[in-house]
Amino acid sequence: MPVKVLPAVSKAQNGVGAFVLQCKRLEFNYCDAAGSSRGMKCSDRLFLKHCLPQFAKQNPAIEMHVAPRPSKHPIIRGVYINGREKVICVRNLEHNQVLKKAELLRNSSGLQLRKLRNPVQSINDSVRGIFSPFHGPKHAL
Repeated sequence: MPVKVLPAVSKAQNGVGAFVLQCKRLEFNYCDAAGSSRGMKCSDRLFLKHCLPQFAKQNPAIEMHVAPRPSKHPIIRGVYINGREKVICVRNLEHNQVLKKAELLRNSSGLQLRKLRNPVQSINDSVRGIFSPFHGPKHAL
């Protein structure tokens, strides 16, 4: 009688095995007529024509959407795999500053910011507790 092997199912942890980027889509919205969109679309659309294609080539896992947004300030919207969105207004920023904001959204996890009660978070609790140099034997100097 053949022995059937049970498939091993492990708990997925980001960074173990394969890294999954949390940002799945970046949306760039700008206005053609407004002066606040100058960093996004200078006279020769400096960011949209030169920086964005290179940024998209470096990040193939992220969808890039570019759309006009008439009579409004330019924004970058990041959509994440947990369903949340983050929006950053990039009015009156230069093209390199707009690129930095896009990188900020790309590197963000999409989680809501919250205050941590304990500075150390661990999946596995330690038997001895959190290390502190003020507890333990005194050393003579």
